[in-house]
Amino acid sequence: MKVLVTGVGGFIGSHLAEELIKRKYEVRGLFMPGEEAEHLEKLGVEVFRGNLTKPDTLRGVAKDIDTVYHLATRTLDWGTYKQFEQIMVDGTKNLLDESTGNISRFIYFSSIAALGLGRALVGLNEDAERIKCGIPYCDTKIVAEDLVKDFCGKSQIAYTIIRPANVFGPGSVWVRDILDAFLRGPFPLINGGNEPGAFVYIQNLVDGTIIAAESEKAVGKTYHFRDDYPITWGEYLRTLGQWVGKKPLGSIPFTLAWRLGWFLEKTLTPFGIRPPMTRLAAGVMGQNNDVDNRRARQELGWKSHISQDAAMREIETWVKTHYDDM
Repeated sequence: MKVLVTGVGGFIGSHLAEELIKRKYEVRGLFMPGEEAEHLEKLGVEVFRGNLTKPDTLRGVAKDIDTVYHLATRTLDWGTYKQFEQIMVDGTKNLLDESTGNISRFIYFSSIAALGLGRALVGLNEDAERIKCGIPYCDTKIVAEDLVKDFCGKSQIAYTIIRPANVFGPGSVWVRDILDAFLRGPFPLINGGNEPGAFVYIQNLVDGTIIAAESEKAVGKTYHFRDDYPITWGEYLRTLGQWVGKKPLGSIPFTLAWRLGWFLEKTLTPFGIRPPMTRLAAGVMGQNNDVDNRRARQELGWKSHISQDAAMREIETWVKTHYDDM
């Protein structure tokens, strides 16, 4: 079977492509022009260069493809609504248009953030109401989910929506960005660091994604993937900080962090400056986001093969390799 992976040069996409290759899939990867592709090409990934926001560059990307894994997204926690919409909504529409008549299955990577950050998501399942919260990343995920459902329904394409929790692992944004923040200066906890991490380890997510893509039970369904790790944000941040000789400094209440993020986004984003605090960061670290993950476990038989301890050991090894001069 031949599959297409968009966002293949990113953290999740590259791990997914590597696992698919191991499982004897033929993999085509959509790379941006100029994006590094040598590592995956050596593993057997067919390189296709194109830009989701430019339909003409996508011609032929879905030729002879059975399943599309659409992961390409804007992963930053700040930016204008238009910047997110161009990639996450318009780009998804362009990919679907090019895929029509070629593919039989479309796997869309959304996020638990589509439920609406800024409130506690604990216990919410895949059928819970999605609430727009004003964060472009979250709100455009809602629009894209609806686009996928509507388009695939009309085009008779089987689809599945994947909503990962906070994806972490060696080199992920929840490792690299946090360590870089520690090294830039003071890094406070939010809400005392008492909220659950709501993590899913990269390999556990990849396993669940492939199970869903291969399952007829998953057609037309949405799945939350979250490991039942007990680690809190405070425990996680203290552990990462310790590895580079740093530690969190102080704590900001969630409400203050949220309002500060809103103010800094409104003030700095128009000038292209990354805000030091964002609502997305506040919503992720300052609320209980342990969404209900029973559907994936019960319908797909998914489980966390990599334990929390094993996950943290692998991350520690990566940190000591890449931050050994700190």
